Amino acid sequence: MEPFAAVVTTGIYCQPGCGAQPLAEHVRRYPLAAAAEAAGYRACLRCRPYRIPQALVWDGPEMVCRAVSLILDGVLDEGTEAQLAGRLGVSERHLRRLFSNHLGVTPDGLARSSRTHFARRLLDDTDLTITEVAFTAGFGSLRQFNRACRDVFRASPRELRAKRRKADRMVADGGLLLRLSYRGQLDWVSLISYLAARAIPGIEHVSEMTYRRTVVVGNDPGVLELFPGGSNHLILRAHLPHREELTHVVERARRIANLDLDLDEPVDKLGRDPVIGPLLKALPGLRPPGAWDPYETGVRTIIGQRVSMAAANALTSRLVERHGTPVAGLASLGLTHTFPSPEVVATASLDGLGLPKARADEVRSFANAVNDGAIRLDRSVSLDRFVTSITAIDGLGPATAHYLALRLGEPDASPPNEVGFRRALPPQLIASAKSFAELTEGWRPWRAVAATYLWTAKAFPRGQIVRRGAA
Repeated sequence: MEPFAAVVTTGIYCQPGCGAQPLAEHVRRYPLAAAAEAAGYRACLRCRPYRIPQALVWDGPEMVCRAVSLILDGVLDEGTEAQLAGRLGVSERHLRRLFSNHLGVTPDGLARSSRTHFARRLLDDTDLTITEVAFTAGFGSLRQFNRACRDVFRASPRELRAKRRKADRMVADGGLLLRLSYRGQLDWVSLISYLAARAIPGIEHVSEMTYRRTVVVGNDPGVLELFPGGSNHLILRAHLPHREELTHVVERARRIANLDLDLDEPVDKLGRDPVIGPLLKALPGLRPPGAWDPYETGVRTIIGQRVSMAAANALTSRLVERHGTPVAGLASLGLTHTFPSPEVVATASLDGLGLPKARADEVRSFANAVNDGAIRLDRSVSLDRFVTSITAIDGLGPATAHYLALRLGEPDASPPNEVGFRRALPPQLIASAKSFAELTEGWRPWRAVAATYLWTAKAFPRGQIVRRGAA
């Protein structure tokens, strides 16, 4: 991901791709918008960098990247820097030193910047009152919100609302509408087709270009809808029982489409590969599919081992009908339940669902491990540790673990086996291919992107992969 550019002569920072052209000697680079703000710069009014949620993909210490991910997920909303450091297995002092050396901003500073950016997007896009925006974005008081806006944007919330453009305002029709911006390309057609084929009846539903699902917010049910909004954003329509959790709902909704993945680096690396390169040219914008709830995805994945996709959907539907929580009034959307929690599934009787005993034991063991923290689904541990925690359950192998890691957003997860790899590729590509092990090593650290292209290649007749749109 390209760094943010700050101009010392104007005191303004811009997102990558902004049309401003300052002299190179006046430009300073920062990996995060929060770092530019910590150095005293304010956001450009032309490119509005606060519209692009802060995300970090880089070759620095992995721990810093995982800490950033946890902070953007809201770990510091109610926790402390010391608790975050403990979760990552380091001291608070060492964590702050890493952030200072590599990012130029403290963990708390990043959390405040992220919260203030989200509030600014609410001021632009919605008609929520300033008080509603403050508490929806997670601020404890209006005074705190005003202070944060002045520190980050050099203006009060009221002044920021007055500066919004006419086209920014989104009128909500039966739900709160928000833009989910992203960089680069997004092949929404392929992604929504993938999600539709694996949709859990009653929990998820796809119609035309819209993905819908039930969610649980503060122990109460809600509904999310995702659909295209423009060349650089999806639209989220959120029907929520509590707006206080909106910032976290938005971050989790972004993961469904993997919107925080910057495709520039993997496309540059994999585009030179003799196997994946032709697929990249044929199908630009493919992103590894994400997940709203990794636990739910894990249960569906385990149930789906060694059975057809239709059978896996039917078996998971029976689990939902028996142990999920019914939600009234959503049948017209194709939704009926919320997914049963790990606590429920860990102790539930799964007899009579049609699951083999071994598979039922695996599902319960997985739910129990998630419930007691033996399996962490928040990306706070390395890929290797995550795979080890999954394969510690009898019957679950590396392929299952890597697939779930891919759906969590791990860029180097590598679920395909050699048999699936050989079936996915046209003969002319297989003939020039190295061994499977050598090929996958060459795809690091973007094996999840390569795997996604291999899956998609199966949809084409052998030998007939052509560039989308070509005659």
